[in-house]
Amino acid sequence: MRLFRRPETVIGLIVILAMISIGIANPAFWDLENFFGLLQSNITIGIMALGVMLVMISGGIDVSVPAIAVAGMYLTVNGMLLTHYNGVFLPFLVSTLIGLLLGGLNAVLVHKFKMIPLIVTLGTASIVRGLVLGIVGTSQINIDRFPKCLIQFTKGNIYTIVKPDGTTSGLTSMLLIYLGVALAIHILLRYTMLGRSVYAMGGAPESATRVGFSLKKTTFLVYCISGALAGFAGMLHSSMIWLCNPRDFVGMDMQVIAAVVLGGASIFGGSGSVAGTMIGVFMLVMVKSSLILMKVETTWQLVVLGTILIVATALSALRDRKQRV
Repeated sequence: MRLFRRPETVIGLIVILAMISIGIANPAFWDLENFFGLLQSNITIGIMALGVMLVMISGGIDVSVPAIAVAGMYLTVNGMLLTHYNGVFLPFLVSTLIGLLLGGLNAVLVHKFKMIPLIVTLGTASIVRGLVLGIVGTSQINIDRFPKCLIQFTKGNIYTIVKPDGTTSGLTSMLLIYLGVALAIHILLRYTMLGRSVYAMGGAPESATRVGFSLKKTTFLVYCISGALAGFAGMLHSSMIWLCNPRDFVGMDMQVIAAVVLGGASIFGGSGSVAGTMIGVFMLVMVKSSLILMKVETTWQLVVLGTILIVATALSALRDRKQRV
């Protein structure tokens, strides 16, 4: 019975019920091509959410990840075009390092100056977007200019189907990267002292200090990983859609946080899991995709997503209060 008390189990059952309901309302949901697209849509937001989950478990919050993702991908792709670089590993490394540095900036402001994480990350998000658009430019890099090596890198599929008209559709191999990142974060949280320090800091900072955990190191760990994953996710997203838009990811901060909270992470810190976050991401993406399938207008999609965030946060707060009583 303890299994059914876990947030991951509850949200997992809700996802299954939602899938059945959506499938009954719109049979097109069960189309294999639609399901492949649904899984692909999990990759970018999922990698970002895993980083934000770490920050939230530690008791903080990070709304700067979409802006960091834009900075990483746009600066890197522009650099590739200027230098005529033709490779895959270095661009992903550079974009990840850009995210790491910006995440480190968040950590300095939060820990050194004891600033509120929400205010810090809102501010850095605005600064980063402004600098990218103001200094680098606002022009989007289309497929005709986009580095061909990155296009080739993301073309591979795990599984491909041939439709009756002769066209093909496949499940992208980039999903394996997402699963690899998730496994690495799970190992970090569950089997290392650094992971324990993240939970300890979020649960009771003073107690964490008494038992020997460094709040400084933990703060830098979570914000740097969050920034690095954002930079990596931005580069992966750009490579998958063969486009680099400096105005991308607007509003995704709300979606990322909603997915993490849906997955059972506490808004007060101290709890959360990789499995729960991944299920939360799938739930959010599935709802959004289903609204598009049902031709619901964008304005009403925002209403639904906002409602999900409020309800998930309220349920998280109620759960935490019951645990503290």
